[in-house]
Amino acid sequence: MRAREFAEKVRELASEGRPFAMATVVRTEGSTLARRGFKILISHDGKIAGGSLGGGCPEGPIVSIAEQAMRDGESRIIRIHLVDAKSALAGMAQTNSPDEIFVETDCGGVLEVHVEPMLPGDRLVLVGQGGRDDVEDALVHLAKWLDFDVTVIDPSPELTEAPHRLVKAPLPETHELGLGERDSVVVLTRGERDVAVLSALAKAPLRYVGLLASRHRVEKVREGLRDAGVPEEFLSDLHAPVGLDIGARAPGEIALSILSEVVAAKYGKGKRVGTIASPAPPQAPRKT
Repeated sequence: MRAREFAEKVRELASEGRPFAMATVVRTEGSTLARRGFKILISHDGKIAGGSLGGGCPEGPIVSIAEQAMRDGESRIIRIHLVDAKSALAGMAQTNSPDEIFVETDCGGVLEVHVEPMLPGDRLVLVGQGGRDDVEDALVHLAKWLDFDVTVIDPSPELTEAPHRLVKAPLPETHELGLGERDSVVVLTRGERDVAVLSALAKAPLRYVGLLASRHRVEKVREGLRDAGVPEEFLSDLHAPVGLDIGARAPGEIALSILSEVVAAKYGKGKRVGTIASPAPPQAPRKT
């Protein structure tokens, strides 16, 4: 693959908003068709998306390492020993290092490969009810300032600031949106679609899901989710009522409390620290 084609493939993968990885040969020893600088791209689903290691030497072990790197976000250098069956078995028996890999092949050389995960930015997904919502508006503004990639799912939003992506739909399509472990979702559906939206979100392995609601409404929603067969694990992880207890009252303050909890979840700082007890107070008319 030529440089321009490779660069275009990198842009294509990056535009999907999903993790991918690049594996680059940094050193070779002995007999191998690979050369220093050869590289491949591995997509989020473990497929070779572009590039080459020269052929003749297996790429499967590199793909497995790349998938792990995409999960933990850590780059690594691995040594791949391309040896006969007897040497491969002996090598596997003697090493405990995950960075030393023995592969049965006729090449006979050794590759050192740098595996680097390419991760999308942290995404905040807001699921709105439609119409004006000052908390939703404040969340878009503050989340963009915090460098979140902001997606709004709302059938008829009224926003003063555009999100990075707007989906005019009543329910989140988790597969089409590619929702995953680096995504945080805040549900702002005011009771009408709480159960339907959260039931859809329960199908995705999300980092964080929060519901803006009163404690009374939260209990009714939890009952509805149980009746819908939503797993208890999802219910126990649900942040509802959403947000850290900072005494928030105004829409901007409530947005701050919600994003504080989202950031805490991002860095693994405890499942719950506190909650706000109620949704936003009545909103003053917006000036036009």
